[in-house]
Amino acid sequence: MPKPTPQSVTELELRKLEVRLDELIRTVERLKEENRSLRTQQETLVSERAGLIEKSELARNRVEAMIGRLKAMEQNA
Repeated sequence: MPKPTPQSVTELELRKLEVRLDELIRTVERLKEENRSLRTQQETLVSERAGLIEKSELARNRVEAMIGRLKAMEQNA
């Protein structure tokens, strides 16, 4: 088995480094896309939450108005 030359060792190390860098680049791109997706999802959920809070507030106001009318009817009866 021939002894590896310094040049062949360096080339091998460079290839390994290149492969690792490619892996890291793919990981960074995947994480960027995941981050974009999560931000979009968060915006959607915040919007939905605001709508639900508004509906809840409207329902509460309607129930309070009905209770007020029922109390008024009770007092008049």
